[in-house]
Amino acid sequence: MIVYVNGESHEVTDNNKVADIVENMGLTGKRIAVELNKEILPFDQYQNCVLHNGDHLEIVHAIGGGQSDTFTIAGTAYHSRLLVGTGKYKNMEETRLAIQASGAEIVTVAIRRTNIGQNPGEPNLLDVIPPDKYTILPNTAGCYTAEEAVRTCRLARELLGGHKLVKLEVLADQKTLFPDVAQTYIAAELLVKDGFDVMVYTNDDPIAAKRLEDIGCVAVMPLAAPIGSGLGIRNPYNILTIVENANVPILVDAGVGTASDAAIAMELGCAGVLMNTAIAEAKNPILMASAMRKGIEAGREAFLAGRMPRKRFASASSPIDGLFF
Repeated sequence: MIVYVNGESHEVTDNNKVADIVENMGLTGKRIAVELNKEILPFDQYQNCVLHNGDHLEIVHAIGGGQSDTFTIAGTAYHSRLLVGTGKYKNMEETRLAIQASGAEIVTVAIRRTNIGQNPGEPNLLDVIPPDKYTILPNTAGCYTAEEAVRTCRLARELLGGHKLVKLEVLADQKTLFPDVAQTYIAAELLVKDGFDVMVYTNDDPIAAKRLEDIGCVAVMPLAAPIGSGLGIRNPYNILTIVENANVPILVDAGVGTASDAAIAMELGCAGVLMNTAIAEAKNPILMASAMRKGIEAGREAFLAGRMPRKRFASASSPIDGLFF
């Protein structure tokens, strides 16, 4: 005979009981509630209640309210929308503590030549940010041509055992560290064809951002301001346009200075923010990492809540009806 459990049909044998269904679902002994044909069935009746053809059961349990607020990059869901770098810290221990305080799940690392004669006992960055705990995001920082960037990504893939997720940046000059967008297009096309999942740094140009998405990048990362400047988001309407036009995650990358900058990026609808200098060069990097985490969370909540419209003139928050003077 056929019975319906949580809207799905199940074929069961005659004389099947509610307790049998509960057991088959692995729910015996769990805190659940059962409704049989739109009537609540007390727990002590599960064992004796025989099912009949066409019966409808609803079996529910309690879960955390709402949906988990995650974002997805290259098929992996992340809870933390704060991505952090590993440069400019005083030492490895400060790096470790700051990353821990940030709550980040994705951590960027630069790929550099090993130092000949390096002290064998010197700690390795991957010991501080173990790949089994964090998603390591190798980046092409310091690359000024597409060829350099592609070679760096291929070395990173070898270093990390076939790792495909990379952050692409191809810089135009050492003074501004603005992206060379033409070279970035070339590198992005080569890396995507080579099977990489490319998160790409670019300027805050909506046209460039859309083209990089069309090339196949899994995330586009427009700058807020020059790398390491701490100037905050200089062109919020450009960022907003990029977000509105995108079908991939948009993450602000570069230029954030403090927690309010991170909150603004999130209020614009960005999926996340990547930063390094703003934390590492703070007077107290560990405390700043914690502040950035909270700024990201507050900005995201404000975006989801939907801010009130801006108005030109005042609007009283208390009604004027019923005044006694």
